[in-house]
Amino acid sequence: MDAIVTKLTAQSPRPTREEAEQAVRTLLLWAGDDPEREGLLDTPARVAKAYGELFSGYEADIEDVLGRTFEEVGGYEDMVLVRDISFFSHCEHHMLPVIGKAHVAYLPKGRVLGLSKIARVVDVFAKRLQTQENMTAQIAHAIDETLQPRGVAVFLEAEHMCMAMRGIQKTGSTTLTTTFTGAFKDNPAEQARFMSMVRSR
Repeated sequence: MDAIVTKLTAQSPRPTREEAEQAVRTLLLWAGDDPEREGLLDTPARVAKAYGELFSGYEADIEDVLGRTFEEVGGYEDMVLVRDISFFSHCEHHMLPVIGKAHVAYLPKGRVLGLSKIARVVDVFAKRLQTQENMTAQIAHAIDETLQPRGVAVFLEAEHMCMAMRGIQKTGSTTLTTTFTGAFKDNPAEQARFMSMVRSR
């Protein structure tokens, strides 16, 4: 599954910070500007620092992120839904922003996650170069593997700047992706209930 991202190997070592900054200078020259002019002098360092934040998901261990689960649930077995989780990602084809919201639910089987863990899982996968389809599957797979619930449902809706800023240049268009596992996949009524809860306000 493409959901698994491996670390760089010894054959492809991670470039140094200085090499990353030099790459930004090269791009500035290629774009037609002068990296030595006053306004751009600190831009390579700023871009390298920003990329460190924007792509910090590569450094995260999803098992550490999900961490501890809780078994004292008082017999609760119905849907747990965290909706409207905002995220910022970058498409792997053009490295342009993807801005959206994630809605994630699961049906517990004796254990539950801390609610903030679900949002952190979304962030980990968002802070990598992505396709929306892959990110949707990664979130579901991570929760399914760690918690082993009766089912997981993930719904992402996002605007892709690679469509809005370049190419077809259609602003405001939104891409929707869903994935379901377990009882959500097998039972259309559970899918419908999930979508209804996401959309209700």
